[in-house]
Amino acid sequence: MDKEKIDEIYRENAAMLYKYLCGLTQDSGLAEELTQETFFQAIKGIDKFRGDCKISVWLCGIAKKIWYKELEKRSRHKTAPLDDTIPSTENIESKSLNNLEKIEIFRLMHNLDDVTREVMYLRLAGELQFSEIAAILGKTENWARVTYYRGKQKIMKGMREWN
Repeated sequence: MDKEKIDEIYRENAAMLYKYLCGLTQDSGLAEELTQETFFQAIKGIDKFRGDCKISVWLCGIAKKIWYKELEKRSRHKTAPLDDTIPSTENIESKSLNNLEKIEIFRLMHNLDDVTREVMYLRLAGELQFSEIAAILGKTENWARVTYYRGKQKIMKGMREWN
């Protein structure tokens, strides 16, 4: 593939891929690094692209695999930063309850099917528009809206049962 075509693919997909990775990683610096790694891997493996999906979908698949590798690497090398701060006098009980609710929401999201969970992450964590989610997953904007709504309903039902 010639350099001009690669440049065009980068220009058309870099911002979308960066937003997608921001949604997954919750870290703009890491998302930027993974975006570059994704394009590097894509250029190395461009001959494996069969053309049976949009190039953006193929790139998101590569990005997701790179993110999973990063998570695996981090789980092997867990580090805890030293904290010299004085404990806060804030209400620890309310913080714990908020944290438990957050954990429960993510647990409920984890129980969703893969596609619904990915739509939820892209919308909530990535703050992407439904049209952008649809483009990433190769579906319609209406499909993305319905999938998000159904996932939200399942989470709300699970939270009512939890409470």
